[in-house]
Amino acid sequence: MKFTLSWLKEHLETDASLGAVADAMTMAGLEVEDVLDSAAALAPFSVARIVSAERHPNADRLQVCQVETVDGVKEIVCGAPNARAGLVTIYAPIGAYVPGLDMTLVEKPVRGVVSNGMLCSAAELEQADDSDGILDLPEHWAVGTPAAEVFAAEPVIDFEVTPNRPDWLGVSGIARDLAATGIGRFIDRTPEPVKGAFPCPVSIRLEAPELCPVFAGRVIRGVKNGPSPQWLQDRLKAIGLRPINALVDVTNLISYDRARPLHVYDVAKLSGDVIVARHGQAAKDSGEPEHLIALDGKTYAASHGMCVIADAGGERPIGLGGVMGGESTGCDEATTDVFIESAWFDPLVTAQTGRTLTISSDAQYRFARGVDPAFVVPGLELATALILDMCGGEASDITVAGEAPAGPAAFDFDPEQVCRLSGLAIGREGVVEVLCRLGFTVEGHGVTVRVTPPSWRRDVEGPADLVEEVARIVGYDQLPTTPLPEVARAASGVLDPRQKRVRVARRALAAMGYAEALTWSFTRRDKAALFGGGDERLVLENPIASDLDCMRPAVLPNLIEAAARNAARGHPDAALFEIGPIYLGDGPNDQRTVIAGLIAPHGPRHWSGAGEDALLALKGDLLAVLEELGAPVASMQLVQGQNPEWWHPGRSARLQLGPKAVIAHFGALHPRVLKALDADGPMLGFEIVLDSMPEPRAAKTAGKSRGPADLPALMPLTRDFAFVVDEAVAAGDLIRAVAGADKALIQDVRVFDVYRGQGVGEGRKSVAIEVVIQPRETTLTDKDIDALSAKVVAAAGKAGATLRS
Repeated sequence: MKFTLSWLKEHLETDASLGAVADAMTMAGLEVEDVLDSAAALAPFSVARIVSAERHPNADRLQVCQVETVDGVKEIVCGAPNARAGLVTIYAPIGAYVPGLDMTLVEKPVRGVVSNGMLCSAAELEQADDSDGILDLPEHWAVGTPAAEVFAAEPVIDFEVTPNRPDWLGVSGIARDLAATGIGRFIDRTPEPVKGAFPCPVSIRLEAPELCPVFAGRVIRGVKNGPSPQWLQDRLKAIGLRPINALVDVTNLISYDRARPLHVYDVAKLSGDVIVARHGQAAKDSGEPEHLIALDGKTYAASHGMCVIADAGGERPIGLGGVMGGESTGCDEATTDVFIESAWFDPLVTAQTGRTLTISSDAQYRFARGVDPAFVVPGLELATALILDMCGGEASDITVAGEAPAGPAAFDFDPEQVCRLSGLAIGREGVVEVLCRLGFTVEGHGVTVRVTPPSWRRDVEGPADLVEEVARIVGYDQLPTTPLPEVARAASGVLDPRQKRVRVARRALAAMGYAEALTWSFTRRDKAALFGGGDERLVLENPIASDLDCMRPAVLPNLIEAAARNAARGHPDAALFEIGPIYLGDGPNDQRTVIAGLIAPHGPRHWSGAGEDALLALKGDLLAVLEELGAPVASMQLVQGQNPEWWHPGRSARLQLGPKAVIAHFGALHPRVLKALDADGPMLGFEIVLDSMPEPRAAKTAGKSRGPADLPALMPLTRDFAFVVDEAVAAGDLIRAVAGADKALIQDVRVFDVYRGQGVGEGRKSVAIEVVIQPRETTLTDKDIDALSAKVVAAAGKAGATLRS
């Protein structure tokens, strides 16, 4: 959000300097990003007049000009095609920095003729995107007039608007908060109603009040559209907007001045005399979503759930409510009658429409955050007054359809809470005064008062919000400083749960035959990109080596290269692991601790065969490590087909407790990745994310002693079952279903055979499982065992399995 100091002073009576205003904004919570003082950048430049222009003796396209400047008559070489005697333009002296060229002028000959300065184009002064020649100014500008005066340049404040403060998207809202800090007096510029001269000929119909609860409008006939006044053009240019015409410029002005987006339609281009706000709908002939050619020249598909503004009895779309108007009803120089729209659109619907269609207009940005619903009609009155003043014409009565959403609810508040929660001792009167200056209504004089937030502050929902408001306006620098109570230091040598898990994992993997590797936390940027990294934010400005210029997004690339180096030196059958950090971003919460393992199964050839499948062995190692770490292995889901692209799509999977709680990825590495890292496959690996693993219950209890040993007095027994399931059903899903049939008696469930072939059916398999039953209190009878077996069959049936006959 940008605005100029003079614009702010239309709503804030103050003598404060630019720096004081910026400091007050920062202390009030408005995060100032930059103060752009274009007047200072234009200080070296001034108006000049060309006295004569002669062709350069050594160049056909250059002219040697005698120029009357603030420094006297100067000889300047110019290559602009429009340079001529009598032209009034802008002069840059030797030593001036030209922003559009990013250079400082020095005195040097141009084809043998010394140029004592420069004549500037608008682009060279960053007043336009491009230019055909040097500036051609009106003749009334006197030689020596500062360029800042010519361009009406003044300081611009640019600040970040938080999503909960849509009222800051208008200069008046900024002025109100600054006035509350005491830097000046807020000027209440409530729009005066404009009396209508005739009934509004355009009616409004709301077919989707959940998308557009209220829609107001009026017609102004007999307007003369054209360029807006110079003051308005200068104001819009100062904040980076391009003036279009008076009608459009008025809507842009009010959008930035009062955070109230509006839209104007050319009445002559409307079909019919009814404007409808409805859902997007499909075309009757094709069933495809209807399309709208918007003011930006692009075509958008408006689906159901988006708010569409339509005419022709609701048939023809002419705009996307709260986002952008249509090209078919846009205003131009020939417009004489206009219909002004002032409505309130649902913020969530508007935000979703913008995301779906990838539109981020000024209107969508404001409606998505929630504009003031009480300013629908006043905003229309303000636009009417400005249009009548600039374009003339005659206004109709205002027509309103629907009702504005109810304002924020009132609640009780004890002003003493400000002191209790923040330490600010400004008294009850001081608290009430701050709230009133911010626009809150305060009623009552007892211990508690009744506070009603203004319509533009829908983010305030309770007493804690009011305490924050008072502290913000009084100043966070005024909060008393109270040292925190001293906390006894933890005894040395005590490990936290994560450190304990790292130690357990290190010992477990070493016991399984893995060798620990210690590699850099850096890698080469193109290698990081193979594993989803390589972000610009993670590139090092001063790397220790050219191939270590990026923070690693995973440990596996370093392990793969280590295994490849081992293979190159005659040790191809590597089994490595590393426990360390990875970096997914540059934020404080973007670092993760992972346990990564890698095997390169390249054992010697033997007559007995390859032995156990390396992938199944890796999975067994992974589950064993997770068991040692106390992870809820029995509750984990094994999901295939959703691993990142550096895993082999058919030989990889992930273990998760839910879609958002992925514990580990494992499987074969993609051959494309191995080739890029100059490593011979196959290689298999796993990565456990410690940060995603829930803390075991035992770790949450105080004390270090183990619980009582579970030593049943009765002998366990087993029962075998063979279930037929679809080929796509994972055996693990069947095991979990059976294990949950009776958690008190079923101690373990194991798969001991899988059969595919005759008698099972195509696309199906038979999974044989052994169920270990552990009696607890008494020996089970045949009836008890049969009942438990029935539970097992029923539980398996819920997983899509049937008992094999």
